[in-house]
Amino acid sequence: MAAHPQRRFALRLLAGLLGLSALPARSQSVQLSGMLGRKALLIVNGTAPKLVAPGESHQGVKVLSTAGEQAVLEIGGQRQTLRVGESPVSVGGSGAGSGARITLSASSGGHFLSQGMINGRSVQFMVDTGASLVTLSVAEAERVGLNYRAGQAARMNTANGVAQGWRMKLNTLRLGEVELFDVEAIVSPLAMPYVLLGNSFLSRFQMQRDSDQMTLERRY
Repeated sequence: MAAHPQRRFALRLLAGLLGLSALPARSQSVQLSGMLGRKALLIVNGTAPKLVAPGESHQGVKVLSTAGEQAVLEIGGQRQTLRVGESPVSVGGSGAGSGARITLSASSGGHFLSQGMINGRSVQFMVDTGASLVTLSVAEAERVGLNYRAGQAARMNTANGVAQGWRMKLNTLRLGEVELFDVEAIVSPLAMPYVLLGNSFLSRFQMQRDSDQMTLERRY
């Protein structure tokens, strides 16, 4: 017996809802473009800027609070603190960190540079096979919100003598489609233009260089 038209419609609707619920969550790119009073000017996924007041949401991004030139947001269930003018943060996405291969191209200066993320905050990496650990400056550590002073004090040899550093573990480090957890790092008092991608990250990969390309294959 043929199904009643209303029943067929209900079945199609249910199938559509089930299909939608099974779709992978997409990552969101969020940038704080400016502030107007207590409202945050947000750019979500490259769309036009939108003023959003605390307690309000825009495209799934909720503004929790604002102060000065920063805003605390809830993005994909995660709390993020953004400052005006910082690089966009990217949160969410199905299969995050599930990749196994990273391909990098050398810059005109011969260095391998890449945008990546530490604990969900955007940073600029430079591959440094001579660095034992992922190394970042105090200024960069503070920008991405690391509580580095709670880490282990360490002595660092620099061109100007011995300096105080702090060893710690990064909750997450993401490069391309690869995300690693609990990556050892050291925070240096020296100013650095990049975060050095040292062997605490690189040793988890099989590294191959071919001319101006470097391939990192995840070890398991």
